[in-house]
Amino acid sequence: MPINLSKGQKVDLTKGNPGLKNIMVGLGWDVNAFDSGADFDLDAAAFLCGAEGKCITDKEFIFYGNLEHTSGAVKHMGDNLTGEGDGDDEQIQIDLGKIPANIEKIAFTVTIYDAETRRQNFGQVSNAYIRIVDGTSNTELIRYDLGEDFSIETAVVVGELYKSSGEWKFNAIGSGFQGGLGALCGHYGIETA
Repeated sequence: MPINLSKGQKVDLTKGNPGLKNIMVGLGWDVNAFDSGADFDLDAAAFLCGAEGKCITDKEFIFYGNLEHTSGAVKHMGDNLTGEGDGDDEQIQIDLGKIPANIEKIAFTVTIYDAETRRQNFGQVSNAYIRIVDGTSNTELIRYDLGEDFSIETAVVVGELYKSSGEWKFNAIGSGFQGGLGALCGHYGIETA
């Protein structure tokens, strides 16, 4: 039975699950019955942050244009261009044992591709969630349903894994940003063209 979190709630991940090494982070969403004249393309990403809460280099930004961290610790399983169908829309695999020692936090985000041109925002998205699954047993450990708290935002920090006293924990964040992926990259110290 997974732990269902609410916004701002933190929970131990590895302490209660000794031996947990491989996890799958699944992100999903639905688009409301609303036609902006263009398909919605939502993109999940992971920012691997050091002690300052920023990415050390742009290689710590894992997304559809950089699917795997050089350490092999974080792998994005590919871009879903439509979000159609049941279950996770995008998945990120994490090997906790391979995460470099200088990485203290991994933030999971979702952005709307080309949101400004397409006049789209998270007010038009529903049933968004993040879930963490034990990659070995395929058991869902944690689930956070974001609810409908958004209106004009085009990017959301969904949640983050963070290291505390040698254990990994999860924090349900659910905070929205305007300015899409560019704003998120700036927040995490990534230069964008």
